[in-house]
Amino acid sequence: MLTNATLKQLKKHILEGLFGIEKENLRVTQNGELALTPHPAIFGGKTANQFITTDFSESQVEIITPPLPSIEEAYDFLHTLHSVVSQEIGDELLWPQSLPPVLPDDSLIPIAKYGAESEFEIYRNTISETYGKQRQLICGIHFNVSLSDNFFKQLQEITGGTTAIATLKEEVYLKILRQSMTHRWMLVWMFGETPTAERNFKVKSLATGLDVPMKCGASISLRSGPLGYRNKKEYILDYYSLQKYNHCVSRLIEKGELSSTKELYPPVRMKFLEKDNGAPSYLELRFLDLSPLSVSGVNKSALYGSHILYLYSLLSQEKELFDGEAQHRATKRQDYISCFGRCPDRGFPEELAKAPTIAEEVELLLNDIYECLNDYGVWDNQNYKTAFEHMQFLAANPNQREGVKLFEATQNDNFMDFYLAQAKLAKKDAADNGFRFYGLTDMEMSTQLMLRAAICRGVGFKILDRKENFVELNRNGKIERVIQATKTSLDNYATVLAMENKVVTKKLLASDNIRVPRGGEYDDKASAKIDLPKYLGQPIVIKPKSTNFGIGITILKDKWSEENFQTGLDIAFSHDNTVLIEEFITGREFRFFVINDEVVGILHRVPANVMGDGIHTVRELIEQKNLDPRRGKNYHTPLEKIALGREEELFLQLQGYNFDSVIKDGEQLFLRENSNISTGGDSLDFTDSVHHSYKELAVKATKAVGAKITGADIMISNINEPATDNNHAIIEMNFNPALHIHCFPYEGKNRRINFKLLEALGY
Repeated sequence: MLTNATLKQLKKHILEGLFGIEKENLRVTQNGELALTPHPAIFGGKTANQFITTDFSESQVEIITPPLPSIEEAYDFLHTLHSVVSQEIGDELLWPQSLPPVLPDDSLIPIAKYGAESEFEIYRNTISETYGKQRQLICGIHFNVSLSDNFFKQLQEITGGTTAIATLKEEVYLKILRQSMTHRWMLVWMFGETPTAERNFKVKSLATGLDVPMKCGASISLRSGPLGYRNKKEYILDYYSLQKYNHCVSRLIEKGELSSTKELYPPVRMKFLEKDNGAPSYLELRFLDLSPLSVSGVNKSALYGSHILYLYSLLSQEKELFDGEAQHRATKRQDYISCFGRCPDRGFPEELAKAPTIAEEVELLLNDIYECLNDYGVWDNQNYKTAFEHMQFLAANPNQREGVKLFEATQNDNFMDFYLAQAKLAKKDAADNGFRFYGLTDMEMSTQLMLRAAICRGVGFKILDRKENFVELNRNGKIERVIQATKTSLDNYATVLAMENKVVTKKLLASDNIRVPRGGEYDDKASAKIDLPKYLGQPIVIKPKSTNFGIGITILKDKWSEENFQTGLDIAFSHDNTVLIEEFITGREFRFFVINDEVVGILHRVPANVMGDGIHTVRELIEQKNLDPRRGKNYHTPLEKIALGREEELFLQLQGYNFDSVIKDGEQLFLRENSNISTGGDSLDFTDSVHHSYKELAVKATKAVGAKITGADIMISNINEPATDNNHAIIEMNFNPALHIHCFPYEGKNRRINFKLLEALGY
């Protein structure tokens, strides 16, 4: 049924499908010892969190992406999950190598706890006895790949429309499985990354039951070799029909060879979903090692390479029957590559004397793959073209393979030191970039942080409107729709509009005897000018009735003129039809973040500034400060880069400086009047430093406007003194306060408001 002519008609659907990644890592201490602590409680129950759980051991984290429509999306989601786990395990590290570090006594290795009667725990105890705990701590990557529904629907139409989709899935996935099993040795050769083991690491021999050292010739992937993660013996199965396959597996279970279908560990495994009524739903490719040289632990080229082989297995014609002899030969090839893969000039031992070397066989197979997939336009996709070119490069330059580099780096008994250093580099990357949701970095920062907290808690999500940062959260049927992280169902529309309107906000606060700036509101410039004498000689603020991020605000402090007043009005009226003129409140401004009548964070915002060192110019100091990974543009990072624009230039001129001035050592120079983070300001956490009376005031103000989530901006003369009628004023109530400035302040503690928001929403 799957002839070349048939497959050619499916060309437009070839790259469509779903992709998912499962990855295991051991948790270790800062010294590289196996962490014997329980699975972190922050991730919730092991069976409840769809993204983060355990594998065999309590010390073995497994992270799982949802099925996603591209390899890029799956890779980015995996990177984010890895970053989240790294952040949430305290001082512990994620061991970056598939093979374990120095292990404690066998009795101390903790099997994952689910409850003594749980089938999960019973199964783990069973395989512990069969295979040994040490082997079960070998980690790896499972890459899950399916073809799209469109592919199978069109295949059904092409073949006459009478064959059931389930039958077509059986035929297609079994063909891919047979071919992938046949050619898997190439991916082990190319992307194997376990060339050496820790010198004391031993595994239970599946033949004798004795502990034996894990080593084998000039290995490229010990994990994939005879001593790696596999069944007690090679099982020959019938891969030509699902019925015959299931019969083979059932017979192995009946004979006691396997405890259950879960104990079958082939390099490629069929997976089944309930919706497919017994037909295979996707294939799980199980031959990839962890990538210690990648901070996420996954070699992206290996993912693309695996899918390229997957496509080739679908689209090429089978050259031989995948019977017992062929299966045995495929296993022997994998084992030989695993043990001698660093020697590309060798040939496979079962071949004739004049047979090609392994490197030549790789090149021949790649040529065949190129010609086959070229007929389907696969190389028109730049990601696949780039990945395949990298595979060709590795074939021509085998010493550039990561497995070879890892072998060279871990000589002279350097296994533990090298991989511990890699673990710490990945930990640092997670700390430096722990605010990013990879693949969604175009979304605003607070939304990214909310979604990071969601996957940590096992809350699923889908994006309803990417540009508007509109998402839907879902766990166990509980659905919440959220815009820009803090616009939620907790606040009603009238409350949001009240906080957006500064006139209404002031009236609501004043009616509850809460101190607000005195002043007036004006619907036109003429009426504002009439009241000019009321404001002369005192510091004032001119601002639009509705504004955010400091837009349209003018502050007039000392010796301002009527011309300055007119300019301020022009700016404010360009943003709104109603303008407020208010007294300028002295003191420092603090943002109080309130959720459900609790102050969960207090932040002081400092205008954009640099600190002189007597050596570098202002321009150079700005450039240095902007190197901070937390600084970016357009609210996609916790802090904004300081601009070298006209506003900053004018403010410097007022102080007698320019961008080329050198500031004396220890002198702080401000580049802006306003303190907004959006204009390059610094965020300083003061949650534990402000007098409790101001927290009570912020909660009172929140209740006055009827809000559940808000950011109250309060000017305070002295944070150590209690609030009185004369030492503070609330200048604004924000209906959409940013989370990120409290989670990643320039100075101070992460207040984890993204998690507190989820708790408020019932997650």
